[in-house]
Amino acid sequence: MAKQFNNNIKILFVCHGSICRSPMALYYFKDLVRKKGLEDMFYLDSAATSTEEIGNGVHHGTREKLRQAGISCQGHHAKQMTRQDYETYDYLIGMDDWNIRNMNRITGGDPDHKIYKLMGFTGNDRDVADPWYTGDFETTWQDITAGCNALLELIGRTR
Repeated sequence: MAKQFNNNIKILFVCHGSICRSPMALYYFKDLVRKKGLEDMFYLDSAATSTEEIGNGVHHGTREKLRQAGISCQGHHAKQMTRQDYETYDYLIGMDDWNIRNMNRITGGDPDHKIYKLMGFTGNDRDVADPWYTGDFETTWQDITAGCNALLELIGRTR
């Protein structure tokens, strides 16, 4: 997506397995910035804090919510977040408190204040609903779209 990687705003969306919430956020955000003509300003990806889903595609529930919105996630395969990601990305966006704890563990801390919780951008610092446990992809979609819209608005105000 990035033509000049070093000049882009780099965002990594992170959840436990990178098959439900973080790919939903990734592909929604990609679509959002594309529709606004801003895709060349961003380098975007998603990752997992765990290893159990590495190599797997997007969960069928997430894929269906994205499809309903006209968004493709074809070719996505879960990968694990690394310590190097902290140096690479400007924003590392977790979906819940557990993700944030694991992200800090992986990176060795957050001295540059790059790790955020997605819903924090909405002014409500709650967790993004996890459809892996609830089966409720609609609530997750609502959380993801609200968080991503608020994140883009913040970036627009601060850049």
